[in-house]
Amino acid sequence: MFTGIIREQGRLVEDPRPSGQGGVRLVVEHSRELADLLTIGASLAFNGVCLTVTEIAAGSPARSTVELSPETLARTTLGGFRGGDRVNLEPALRAGDALGGHMVQGHVDGTTAVVGRRDLDAHRELAFALPGDLAPYLVEKGSVTVDGVSLTIAMLATDRFSVALIPHTLEITTLAGREVGDRVNLEVDVLSKYVHRILAARGLAPAAPAGLAAEEPWQPPSAP
Repeated sequence: MFTGIIREQGRLVEDPRPSGQGGVRLVVEHSRELADLLTIGASLAFNGVCLTVTEIAAGSPARSTVELSPETLARTTLGGFRGGDRVNLEPALRAGDALGGHMVQGHVDGTTAVVGRRDLDAHRELAFALPGDLAPYLVEKGSVTVDGVSLTIAMLATDRFSVALIPHTLEITTLAGREVGDRVNLEVDVLSKYVHRILAARGLAPAAPAGLAAEEPWQPPSAP
């Protein structure tokens, strides 16, 4: 479980590579302070995707290795990352930690695209396409997770929603570099899923959607 409060940005050391076990491995470089919070088998969110740490290399900077399943590759943007790319990192919530964002599972519901950007001095507004399957779970002023960042929905329309980013969020996360056309990971508030499920069981709401269709199978990057 996470909160959507990003601890730091990490840097991918290399392109994603097949693990030899049907998945893909990512190696990320990050601070020694973050490494001190991790152990083999610990959960670490990469751009909002809950992954399991399989290797840790001490140092400054430190490195952690995680493995992506075919399901993760189909549902998220992680398979499209390349060496040198920056990612948002958040370790799992611990008992007693402050819940500064909202309850985030790290189970991405799908990807969506940036469709608008407006700079307001040091602040910024980003607009995202609203997948029809996820529309019932978003409400204006409710919570949503974009690339692992807990955000408040500032505007909700039939085909899009927007969020307002403060200078601190732009400084500490990768959202500062997002441009129109970029794809991001999207997770709706899990509480809205349960409410919708209960209402649907009572015939007070449409049946829950089956989910977004899987994307094309992941392919390793071509040699330069």
